[in-house]
Amino acid sequence: MARDDDEALSWGGDDDPTLDVSSPDPADSLPDGYTAVGKGSKPHIDEALTTDADTDADVSTTDEGTSHGMGNAALVTLGVIGGVYLLWTIAWLLGGLRLADYAQFLVSPVGFQVSLWLAVAASPIWFVTVILLTRRSKLWLRIVLLIVGILLLLPWPFIMVGAIGT
Repeated sequence: MARDDDEALSWGGDDDPTLDVSSPDPADSLPDGYTAVGKGSKPHIDEALTTDADTDADVSTTDEGTSHGMGNAALVTLGVIGGVYLLWTIAWLLGGLRLADYAQFLVSPVGFQVSLWLAVAASPIWFVTVILLTRRSKLWLRIVLLIVGILLLLPWPFIMVGAIGT
C-alpha cells in the first residue's frame, strides 16, 4: 500500500506496460500499413518528388535537411512595417478628407472620390503585393521593397493639411 503522501502523485494504472512511451522508434510499435509521423518519427521524403517550387523563402532548409521558419527579428520587423502601412492608410484617409473642401476648385467631386479611395487603398495593395511576390525571394529584398513603399506612399495630404500642417 502506498503512503498517503505518494498517493496524490500516482494514478491507477500507471504501471500499465502499454503506456510506455520510451520506445526509441515509434514505427516499431505500429501495425502493418501505418506510418509514424510527427516529432520523433523518421522522415520518409522521396527526394525525387520534391522540387524548388515546394520550398518557401519563409521556410529555409539547412544543410542537415531540417527546416525552420523566419526568425523572431524578421517577424517583428514585418509586423512593425505592417503597422506603418496601416498608419499610412489611415493618414491618407484623414488627409484626403480634410482636402475635400479645397478639391472642389480643382477636380470634379467624382474624380476626387475616385482618387481619394485609390490613395487610401494604395498602401494595403503595396504591402500585400510585396509580401505575395517576394515569398520565394531573400528576406532583405522583401524588407527593402517594403521600405521603398513606405517612402513612396508618404501621406502628403496628412502632413501638409492634417494635424501637422495646421
